[in-house]
Amino acid sequence: MSLIKSISGIRGTIGGKPGDGLSPVDIVKFTSAFATWVKARHPQGKLRIVIGRDARISGEMFTNLVVGTLQGMGIDAIDLGLSTTPTVEVAVAEEKAHAGIILTASHNPKQWNALKLLNEKGEFISAEDGQTVLNIAENEGFSYADVNDLGKHIHMDGYIAKHIEMVLNLPLVDKDAIAKANFKVVVDAVNSTGGIAVPMLLKALGVEQVTELFCTPDGHFPHNPEPLPENLRDLSETVVKTKSHLGISVDPDVDRLALVCEDGEMFGEEYTLVAVSDYILKHTPGNTVSNLSSTRALREVTENNGNQYFASAVGEVNVVEMMKANNAIIGGEGNGGIIYPELHYGRDALVGIALFLTHLAKFGKTVSMLRATYPNYFISKNKVELTPEINVDEVLSRVQLKYAKQPINTIDGVKIEFDNQWVHLRKSNTEPIIRIYSEAENMATADNLANKIIHDIKEFTSEMMTKS
Repeated sequence: MSLIKSISGIRGTIGGKPGDGLSPVDIVKFTSAFATWVKARHPQGKLRIVIGRDARISGEMFTNLVVGTLQGMGIDAIDLGLSTTPTVEVAVAEEKAHAGIILTASHNPKQWNALKLLNEKGEFISAEDGQTVLNIAENEGFSYADVNDLGKHIHMDGYIAKHIEMVLNLPLVDKDAIAKANFKVVVDAVNSTGGIAVPMLLKALGVEQVTELFCTPDGHFPHNPEPLPENLRDLSETVVKTKSHLGISVDPDVDRLALVCEDGEMFGEEYTLVAVSDYILKHTPGNTVSNLSSTRALREVTENNGNQYFASAVGEVNVVEMMKANNAIIGGEGNGGIIYPELHYGRDALVGIALFLTHLAKFGKTVSMLRATYPNYFISKNKVELTPEINVDEVLSRVQLKYAKQPINTIDGVKIEFDNQWVHLRKSNTEPIIRIYSEAENMATADNLANKIIHDIKEFTSEMMTKS
C-alpha cells in the first residue's frame, strides 16, 4: 500500500491500515486539514467548496467521505458529481466558491485515488500553502462544527456542459471551420469522465462522425490509463481501421491530451502543446511557458513567431506562476497539458481539443502533415539509483561544475544545454534517485547524451565513496 503526501495533494492506494494507504481515516483527516486551511484563509461568512470526481471505482466512497467531512466542518459542499479536473477548476471561479477538491489520481491505475486541492481561484494551491495543510493534518489541528452549523450537500449537475459552452465561446475556437472540415474522430476515454466530456464537446463543435472507444464512465480502465504510446495501440488501430482523421486520448481526469495521426502514428504528447501554441501565436502575439523537461520545439515555435519563451520548474503550479510573471498567453507541460489563461489557469484537454481542431481545420491538410511542420526532437527518460549515503546535491553540484561553460539553469535541479540538445537532472524528494531527461534530434543522440551524464555521475559517486 502507498500513501504519498505532497504539497499539491494527497495520493494513495485504496485499502490497508490508516497511514499505509489512502484509507477512509486518511481521507477524513486530510479533508479536515484542508478545510481548516480554507477557514483560516476566509474567516468570514459561510464557506463553499466545489468537489468533483473522475469515474474510478473508489470515487463514490471518496465523495461520501469528503462531503460528510466538509459538512462536519460547517462548510457547504457543491458536488458536481462525475466531472473533470478542468471543469472543477472553472466551477470554483464561476460559483465564487472558497476552494475546490478534485477526487482523482489522474493517470494512476484504478487502485489509486487522490485529493487534489484548489484555492479560491480554481488553481492548485502553492507549495507553501500545501505544506501548511500537511502540517495541520500531522498535528490534527482541526475541530468540527456543532449541530446547528453543519454544512449542506449541494448537488450541481450540468457543469461539464457549461464548461464546454465556455470553451466554444473562446474567440480562437472556430466551430464553423471545424464543422465544415467534416472530421472523423476516434476517442479513447479510458472508461472515465472523458467518455462524457469529449464526445459532448465534439458534438458541440459540429463533429458528427465520432467512434467511441472505452467511453463508458465506470472506472474499469481497459489499459494503463496514462496516455503514452504503448497504451494507445487500440486507439491507433481503430483510427486506421475506420479511416479517421484523428485519434484523441485523455487521461481519467481529462487534463492531459494525446493525439494520434490518421496513419496511426503518435502525434506526440510533447507536441500537443507545440501545435496549439503555434495556432495561438499566429493570432495573438505573446509569450509562452513550459517546464524544463519539455521539448525545445516550443521555444523554437515561439521565437519563430517573434515572441519569447520561458522555462519553469516542473509542476503545474510552477508553470502557472511563470506564466503569470511573464504574461504568457499559452503554456503547459510536455505531458499533453494545455494551459490557456483566456479561460483559466489549469491544464485542460477540452480547450486543447477545440483549439487543435480549429488549427487543423484551418491548416487544411492531414494531422501527420501538420506534425511534419514542427521541429523534430526526441526525449530520452532515464534514472540513476544511488545508495542512501550519497549526497545527491553534491553529485548535482559536481555535474554543474564540470559543464560550467555550457548554458545552465538551476531553478529545478540542473539543466545543461548543448546547442540543440539538452539534459535535465532532477533529484527525487523521497528516494536517492536522480532522474535524467535528455533531448536531441534523434533518439540515439538523446540516449548517448543521457549515458554520458550517467557515466559522469557514476564517476563522481565512486570518488565520493572512496573519500568517505
